[in-house]
Amino acid sequence: MVPITEFQKIGVGLSGFGIFFILFGVLLYFDSVLLAFGNILFLAGLAFIIGLRRTAHFFFQRQKLRASSFFLGGVALVVLRWPRIGMLVESYGFVLLFKSFFPVAFGFLGTVFNMPFLSTLFNFSGSSSSMV
Repeated sequence: MVPITEFQKIGVGLSGFGIFFILFGVLLYFDSVLLAFGNILFLAGLAFIIGLRRTAHFFFQRQKLRASSFFLGGVALVVLRWPRIGMLVESYGFVLLFKSFFPVAFGFLGTVFNMPFLSTLFNFSGSSSSMV
């Protein structure tokens, strides 16, 4: 088991708050301040979790340069108070950056649904045909 450092714990908290502020900013009709704050917290949390060198290496790989420019350009547009266009550009860059990770995530979700407790819970909730 890999020990978790204090910086990684702080990074998880920062990323969690960043995601919260991004979702809250979207719910409040693309509030530019909340979205910008969420983006900055998420990127800072990512740097705390995997380190500055690895974060820079992840974003500035030759094959990911286009995706990184869309993602970071979207963040810049949000910070410059163009939230709707910035979130569209940022979302496109996010999908391009993490497209190799999506099959792994969906595979993990498939194994989660096969856990004994969850499978009985899902089978129980879907088997009832009566309305009462």
